[in-house]
Amino acid sequence: MIETVTRKRIEILADKALQSRVTDAIDRAGITGWTITPVSSGKGREGRWREESVMGTNKVLVLTIAAEDKAMALAEELAPMLTNFGFILSMWDVQVIRGERF
Repeated sequence: MIETVTRKRIEILADKALQSRVTDAIDRAGITGWTITPVSSGKGREGRWREESVMGTNKVLVLTIAAEDKAMALAEELAPMLTNFGFILSMWDVQVIRGERF
């Protein structure tokens, strides 16, 4: 039987121009990996939006998986950016195989 362990999956929606701030914070938290995917549109409290490369507001979704202590360290470091830059951070428990990698 395959054994799984619980880790935190973290998703951060940020402006593409600021993605290095997010990935640098991930690295400082001791999290070993991340993935960035482009985001083309969405809808929030202020209505619909779409990426706008002319205005420099392209969005990306930064994904990572980490042990809870590292996830919480990352959340604390990114907390000021959530307000200052309008980042959105979500996290939840996931089951992973090879938990030692996260």
